[in-house]
Amino acid sequence: MHYPEIIKTALKYIEENLKTEITAEELAKMANYSTYHYYRLFSSVMGSSIADYILKRRLDHALAEIAGGRKAIDVVLEYGFDTYAGFYKAFVKMYGCSPKKYLSIYQKHTPKKPEVNRMYTEKELRLVLDNWDIEKNLPIKDVYISDGAKISGKIWAVGDDYFLKTENREHILKNIKISKELNKQGYSSSLPILTKDGKEYPDGKEIFILTRGIKGNPLPRAKKFGDDRIRFGEKYGISIARLHQALKAIQKDISPDEVNLFKNITEWALPSIRRQNIQWTMGIDESFFDDFIETFGKLYEKLPKQLIHRDPNPSNILFDGDEVSGFIDFDLSEINIRLWDVCYCATGILSEGTDEAYEKWLDILGGILRGYDLEAKMTKEEKQAVFYVICSIQMICIAYFESIENLKELAKINRQMFVYIIQNKSNIMNLFKQ
Repeated sequence: MHYPEIIKTALKYIEENLKTEITAEELAKMANYSTYHYYRLFSSVMGSSIADYILKRRLDHALAEIAGGRKAIDVVLEYGFDTYAGFYKAFVKMYGCSPKKYLSIYQKHTPKKPEVNRMYTEKELRLVLDNWDIEKNLPIKDVYISDGAKISGKIWAVGDDYFLKTENREHILKNIKISKELNKQGYSSSLPILTKDGKEYPDGKEIFILTRGIKGNPLPRAKKFGDDRIRFGEKYGISIARLHQALKAIQKDISPDEVNLFKNITEWALPSIRRQNIQWTMGIDESFFDDFIETFGKLYEKLPKQLIHRDPNPSNILFDGDEVSGFIDFDLSEINIRLWDVCYCATGILSEGTDEAYEKWLDILGGILRGYDLEAKMTKEEKQAVFYVICSIQMICIAYFESIENLKELAKINRQMFVYIIQNKSNIMNLFKQ
């Protein structure tokens, strides 16, 4: 049995036996794995430990039954809690508030069906790789996301020189088109290696591309937060500005989607954040939301828009030594405010930091903004909107991560970042006055 099926079998078993004792040893034995290796497999696929996953499912189902009118003490005892107090304590830790408060915010609760994303075995990946004329039996390594906690499942390192990637067809084709156009502009980009049939990707229901890695690596964390953090921040800003110049030149050839960021925030993300603010006692005053809608609403239409990268987190910006050597992953590129990329790079760096590094982040943000301004000349409205765009990014990330069961830990990290950013509003607003 391949590990996608192993995990799916385990999830089904867990769902059917939530009211009985379930152990990791039991699940490992079912899969013919050692307990140690099963622990690692489960956490890498699901993004949480076995115990935390089972607890979350029990809390989910118990809350649904309580919301449906059953007596709370009867429900929690059935789901293995010794007392209602034990259930209450576990619930508050997992959801950030009491069951009663949660139901007052969301009105009802329905357990989400557990899902396992499509996963590929090594045998399946090697069959895909047979479409290219490359050395046989090169090692295939998973690429991790979420700070190394979870397997991407969509990209693999093949040997030392190649990357195999799958995505939905629209994203892959967009990535190919932008990479080719940027290459014409003299930019290093991940062009697809042609198959044995001379195609950019093999025929088939699922779409895969093989690319050669661009020279360089993401900037190490020690450099991002080190003594030269402002200088490296400026390098990020300058490189994003130059990328924007190249993207603007090819915009007509790409026909990308155009996004209304302000509408997405006010109609989707912001209502979610308001609920989470109550649920998790984030301490954000209602005046913040009123100011955001009023001030950013006035600025938004005046902000320059163009084709942007959309996902320039630090892992997608490569350095060769101390210089930026290229960008990767244009799958999400769209027409949006150009300030998005500048601020997204900065928030991506903040998400990597410890509490101590938070204090250094304002220096890095200032460097990124100065670098971009030196190369692309930010407008007066852009300078005024920096804080609000950063907040927009955080609200979108929080709303999205909270909606995905396996990404809730990222939602927690981004909530902490959001509170810190709001607390530092004046410092961010004053960066251009220094």
